[in-house]
Amino acid sequence: MKVLFFGTASISKLYLEHLYSSGHELFIVTMPDKPALRGQCIVSPAVKIFAIEKSIKFIQPLKFAQDVHETIKNFNADVGIAVSYGKLIPRNIFDLPKYRTFNIHFSLLPKYRGAAPVQYALLNDEPKTGVTSFYIEDGLDTGNILTQRSVGIEKKDNAQTLFNKLVPIGVEVMDQTLSLLKSEKIVIIPQKGEPTFAPTFKKEDGLIDWSKSAKQIYNQFRGLYLWPGVYSTFIENCAKSKRVKFLDFEILDEESKNSNYGTVVSIEKNVGFTIACAVGKILVTRLQPENKPIMSAWPFVLGRNLKVGKTFK
Repeated sequence: MKVLFFGTASISKLYLEHLYSSGHELFIVTMPDKPALRGQCIVSPAVKIFAIEKSIKFIQPLKFAQDVHETIKNFNADVGIAVSYGKLIPRNIFDLPKYRTFNIHFSLLPKYRGAAPVQYALLNDEPKTGVTSFYIEDGLDTGNILTQRSVGIEKKDNAQTLFNKLVPIGVEVMDQTLSLLKSEKIVIIPQKGEPTFAPTFKKEDGLIDWSKSAKQIYNQFRGLYLWPGVYSTFIENCAKSKRVKFLDFEILDEESKNSNYGTVVSIEKNVGFTIACAVGKILVTRLQPENKPIMSAWPFVLGRNLKVGKTFK
C-alpha cells in the first residue's frame, strides 16, 4: 500500500521500520529539526534520519500550508498512519488518503487521551492498558475506534517496561488495521464512556510530595521513570538545598501512618536508607545527587554522613 506516515519520536521509527520492511511505499511527514536540550546543536527526528538512510521521501512542515497540502495530495496515498507525530493534523490533510488516516495510541480509548497515556496509566495504578487504532478527527484523540487490544500492567512495570510491552502490540494492531482497511472489512466503533486525559509533564511534576502515601510515590516513580524522573531536596551542611534524583527504590511498608514524613527513619547497611511517607515507607537504593554521577544509595549515605532524622523536602 501507499502509506502516508506521520511520526517524529524514536518510538515512531520502530513503526516506520516495520512498514518499510513490509514493502509499503512510503511518504513521511515529520517535525522540523530542533535544538538539543542544552541548545548546543540541532537534532533531527529519528524518523528523518531513517528516511535519509533508506532514501524515503519526507517533508518537515512548520505549517500545513497550501504547498504542503499539494505535495501530500500528489503522493496519492492509500492510507495515512500517525504514531507520536507531535502535532495536530488538520482535516484537509488527514482526509486525503483513500482510507483516511488513523492513529496508533497507547491506551484503551477513551481513557487517557493526550500525549502521555502510558505514564498516566502507571501514575493511577491501572491494572491494564492497551493500544488503540482510531480514525483521526478534529478533536484530541476523539475518533472512532478501528482496532483495540489490552495488556495487563504488573506492579514492577515502569514507563520503560510498559512501552516495551506496548510497542510490539501496537505493530500488530497497525498491521491488523491495514489488513482490515484493504479488505474493506473494518468495523468502526464509536468511543464510549467518560474520557480521561493525559497531558504532557513539566519538570516540576517529578518533585516528591512526602505527605502522600508510599504507594502513590512509587506510582509517581513508575510513571515518570523516563522523564522527568522523581526527585527531592535536602540541605547539606547548612548550605543551600541540593536536589537528589531517586532512580530506584521499593516500598517497605504500605500501612504505617507517619507524622514525620520526609524524614530518614533508618539506615540499611550496604543497601541505602529508608524515608517515611505520610503512609508507609520507602527504601532508596540508587540515586543521583545534583550535578553528580549516578550512584548506589549506600556510598551516598557514607559520603554525606547521612543519619536518621535527616529530612528531605
